[in-house]
Amino acid sequence: MSRADAASRGSRTARAAAYARSLLPSPEDYRGLRRTWRGDLVAGVTVGIVALPLALGFGVSSGLTAEAGLVTAIVAGVLAAVFGGSHVQVSGPTGAMVVVLVPIVASLGPGAVATVSLLAGILVLVAGVLRLGRAVSFIPWPVIEGFTLGIAVIIFLQQVPLLVSPRLSPAGEHSSNAVVAAAQAIAHADGAYVPWALGAAGAVIACMVLAPRIHPAIPGSLIGIGLVTVIALVVPDPLAVIGPLPATLPAPALPTLDPAELGHLLLPAVTVAALAAIESLLSARVAASMADTGRYDPDRELVGQGIASIGSGLFAGMPATGAIARTAVNVRSGGRSRLAAIVHAAVLLGFVLIAAGPVSTIPLAALAAVLMLTAVRMVHGATVRSILRSTRSDALAFVLTALVTVSFDLIVAVVIGVVCAGFFALRNLSRATSVHREQPSGEPAPEDVHIAIVRLDGPLFFAAADRVFDAVTGLTGISVVILRMSRLELVDATGARVLTEIVQTLERRGVTVLIKGVQPGHEELFRTVGVLDSLHHQNHLFADLPSALEHARSHVRRQSSTRST
Repeated sequence: MSRADAASRGSRTARAAAYARSLLPSPEDYRGLRRTWRGDLVAGVTVGIVALPLALGFGVSSGLTAEAGLVTAIVAGVLAAVFGGSHVQVSGPTGAMVVVLVPIVASLGPGAVATVSLLAGILVLVAGVLRLGRAVSFIPWPVIEGFTLGIAVIIFLQQVPLLVSPRLSPAGEHSSNAVVAAAQAIAHADGAYVPWALGAAGAVIACMVLAPRIHPAIPGSLIGIGLVTVIALVVPDPLAVIGPLPATLPAPALPTLDPAELGHLLLPAVTVAALAAIESLLSARVAASMADTGRYDPDRELVGQGIASIGSGLFAGMPATGAIARTAVNVRSGGRSRLAAIVHAAVLLGFVLIAAGPVSTIPLAALAAVLMLTAVRMVHGATVRSILRSTRSDALAFVLTALVTVSFDLIVAVVIGVVCAGFFALRNLSRATSVHREQPSGEPAPEDVHIAIVRLDGPLFFAAADRVFDAVTGLTGISVVILRMSRLELVDATGARVLTEIVQTLERRGVTVLIKGVQPGHEELFRTVGVLDSLHHQNHLFADLPSALEHARSHVRRQSSTRST
């Protein structure tokens, strides 16, 4: 091995080691802790209080148990905080994940969720190691908002069965589609149960709306849930409750992996992994823009979220993601380091160890109310109006993503939304490509009637290639074409190939092609694809227009003299 090869291999090894270290926790993660720890403690307690009803509610709504939601919030909350790439991200069960888990539970059973969580966690972890964290930047804003709107609608509808009957659950007898399930639940509503459930839900929502008006720090959801729980214990009623909760965390264990069922679990795991990656990266990006909390590392964030879902699966929990709402509460409450998210998990663990009994008596209708109002608050009217009033293509991508999310599948909705937005973006970009025929400047010459100066503006790529080809090769009654390329922007291989075909087509007709102003950044591509080689002579490449025009005029004069003789 030569010294150069050894040095190159050593350099690659050093870069790989540095990248591996960047994906792991380090003392730098807590560099500012001496300055921020008080705010982190306050924020952690605040988020823990806010997260309790959400963790319970999402656990129930997914078709699992309230315990599964709590376990996920605790285990995944700690692991994602320590290993993730954001200083302020708060992770746990989310409404978007519930939307995906409901059909999984309905078709494969609750026991499959831990295995799906484990498999999805491994996939997300691998995605982080492969540096796929920046992929979320390719999702347009209207698609993200359409995705959010669709999730909000589904979360709201998933709570309807909890308000109309104590005997049904969203993932039980109902369709896996939230719209159909809500309609089925209403059709079989228990007339004696509905007034009690709606009354409990109304009381919780009223507390959540009014409490912040008194003071922003007042946890309206907990006050409402506590009030409804006390009333339900005192007054005889038919309200269904959470039921018994363990007073400790379950022991970690590998979920049962049946090779025969692994094929059925792989596709759900891929869906869960894609959602976990997208939602976590979006949440981390939003958090980084809310306050000066430091940059986030998207690749490390995927690694952390993958570890979090693996840990949650080992404790019989659910797949975890970064939670946008809880992360926002964390930042607004003063959280600036990972300590806040760790404290949030410790607060939830305290509820398990100390208050499992009281928590088990919470009516399910109260949790449904929390999630319903949370879903409503996910949608911002001003944002929806601004997208709908922006451009037709963005409005269509927004509406289409929302409709597909509600009616079909979340990941498919994102893919369709991105494809839709990408199609219109390419169409608009291709419209920026223009072909202009110019008149020679200065004193006109008799030869100019046989010369066409064609200026190519904007990007020249596959979406505009055919249009450019037709415009240039459609010129008639000329002997020389000067292609001005100094204003070309992006050029891809298809665009370069079309230029080659333009030159070859015109030369076959006896039309001489001169090229002027090839940019240095395009020259290598033009040589590789054959644009320059297709010219009749190497002297037909020019740096300025006057030289190209003079050569074109002399060429026309030579042709005229040849014909006259």
